Amino acid sequence: MGTETILLVEDNPDEAELALMGFAMNDRNYDIQVVHSGEDALDFLFATGKHEGRCPSRNPDLILLDIKLPGINGLTVLQRLRAHPCYEHTPVVILTTSDETSDILEGYNRGVNSYLQKPVDFAAFSDLLQQISQYWLKTNISPTKA
Repeated sequence: MGTETILLVEDNPDEAELALMGFAMNDRNYDIQVVHSGEDALDFLFATGKHEGRCPSRNPDLILLDIKLPGINGLTVLQRLRAHPCYEHTPVVILTTSDETSDILEGYNRGVNSYLQKPVDFAAFSDLLQQISQYWLKTNISPTKA
């Protein structure tokens, strides 16, 4: 089995860098792809725009999605990817600072698998990333792997 790909959709460069550092501390080697906007996420997912050279058969195994993104927000990204057959079963975890009830409900209404609030502490954030990747990529049996 090859290296699993994780798509991190995060507009804040500092938080994206912290996530990359957190994944680097894990004992697993993942192919982490980072995009910084909703539009860039959709281009990556559907191999369009600046990502049109990406092999569309090599889709992410896990998507970590922020909600508050410039332009197209994370909830719209989620809705669009869930409407496409290639992504109807791909694990999507909203990883955000928002704890607004409306965001949580809308995330689940649009098909998110899990909604998690980013910890402020780096060690806790790194541990959360390890738990997310371990569960969704190793423990959970996904329809895409069945």
